[in-house]
Amino acid sequence: MGKAAIAPLAIIGAAIAATPALAQSAPQGAIVIPDDVKIFGNDNPNVRKATAVVNGDVITGTDVDQRLALILAANQNEVSEEEMKRLRLQVLRNLIDETLEIQEAKANEVEVSQAEIDQSYNRVASQNFKQDLSAMDAYLKRVGSSPESLKRQIHGELAWQRLLQRNVAPFINVSEDEVKETIDRLKASKGTEEYRIGEIYLSAAPDARQQVYNNASQIVKQIREGGSFVAYARQYSEATTAAVGGDLGWIRLAQLPTELANVAREMQPGQLVGPVEVPGGFDILYLIDKRQVLTADPRDAILALKQISIGFKPGTTEAQAGERAESFAKAISAARGCGDVDEVAAGVGAQVVTNDQVKARDLPAQIQTAILQLSPGETLPPFGSLDEGVRILMLCGRDDAQADNGPNFDQLMAQMEDERINKRAQMYLRDLRRDAVIEYN
Repeated sequence: MGKAAIAPLAIIGAAIAATPALAQSAPQGAIVIPDDVKIFGNDNPNVRKATAVVNGDVITGTDVDQRLALILAANQNEVSEEEMKRLRLQVLRNLIDETLEIQEAKANEVEVSQAEIDQSYNRVASQNFKQDLSAMDAYLKRVGSSPESLKRQIHGELAWQRLLQRNVAPFINVSEDEVKETIDRLKASKGTEEYRIGEIYLSAAPDARQQVYNNASQIVKQIREGGSFVAYARQYSEATTAAVGGDLGWIRLAQLPTELANVAREMQPGQLVGPVEVPGGFDILYLIDKRQVLTADPRDAILALKQISIGFKPGTTEAQAGERAESFAKAISAARGCGDVDEVAAGVGAQVVTNDQVKARDLPAQIQTAILQLSPGETLPPFGSLDEGVRILMLCGRDDAQADNGPNFDQLMAQMEDERINKRAQMYLRDLRRDAVIEYN
């Protein structure tokens, strides 16, 4: 699921040397840690400085501050001083990985032009600021970041993807027989459930498990308080899915490690769970959605709806609102379907809004099931508040979704190739970390 990485071990010095018999009995190359570890000196392995030099390239405090500002702006949450320290450490680790990726791409003569970086940056501006680059630049500076910081992140992602496409992808082989077997298994599993899951993976060496668990718990807390799962996944996750906000895509539980499959099986769409301990670290899971394999999902139905609403005058009491809402609901229930409701609504001073392109899954979860059980002309119970008034939804029509035939041969082969590239990418980055010369300032 995530990147396999060995975190820095505690400084145990002569404590290991003092147990020669244990070291000799271990497999060649194994890391041996005795039960009675003694720490020599005052160095704390969990303390890292704010800046670093990675194979000669400097990561400055400003680099960390500006990338951290992007995270805080994306989540719009106040964080404690302790949480801020954890965030800074994670951002520094991310920048170290990013630097290693850029360096490796350069060493392999894989180039990313400034024009390509600018084009991606402009696309972000287009999506969020309607192509207004000056507004984008001003926003980044206002939150304490900079265009250069975001462009460096874009550079890192493009360089790494291009390097993998050149040095890894050509050596990935998925045979036609493998794809056909997978398609056959997919058809045989028709009707079983698939899950679309988001993940945030944090690796943890044995001596750092408690610290990483605490970090993961803080991330869960921040997301539950309104933080963006996608933003946290992009910045903190050590899985290769970080670049796509942690999205694993549609998978079956059999494709997950047992620890995660057992958790995901009990989750409902929109639910966040974690930290879940897995071999090598911890996972945070977010269930984006679930569906049945090769089966039409009722929630993909396109609905034609009419929303009938009334407001309350300032000063209206709860009791008065209740009486008004009851009278309103009674009047609408007397309407003879969608063709008659406009006239009835006008008679009680209500407004009607029509929309015939509403996808059921886009409605709030508590409404989806109820509205899919309606027949044309029927309504849901009224809902609302003193401030927003009362609304009633009437179903006017429904176009059911067609059964999903699943990915075709080419799509499935591409998906299987991507999965194998991702696994190789994890090993690649692990090796870069192992061989890196890093000085902390």
